[in-house]
Amino acid sequence: MQRWCLMILGWMAFVTGIVGIVLPLLPTTPFMLLAAALFARSFPRFHHWLLSHPWFGPPIADWQQYRGIRRHARRRAIIFILLTFSVSLAVVPLLWVRGLLLLIMVILLTWLMRLPVLEPVAMEK
Repeated sequence: MQRWCLMILGWMAFVTGIVGIVLPLLPTTPFMLLAAALFARSFPRFHHWLLSHPWFGPPIADWQQYRGIRRHARRRAIIFILLTFSVSLAVVPLLWVRGLLLLIMVILLTWLMRLPVLEPVAMEK
């Protein structure tokens, strides 16, 4: 029973991560990391597929092995966060929503900047 619950939660996290690819306020990577963790305990075949996937695999493997993020991935994430939040801030007419968006952006960027950056030498070991 527990295996099925973990598998269902894993699929929900995976689908949420896929939706996060196109929605600016829904992050993809944390949901893919969650899906990988849940599938590791419930559906090893899909866990292996996630780790070998060309897009999802490297960030998941980096996190599982080193608890960090590659420099180019962090740079790309910062650029996309700034772009999507800028568009959202320009479009949203309500001042309190703009303030909330700004707060979320600052929290997200602060969290992202505090993640350890993986150097190429460390990843080759």
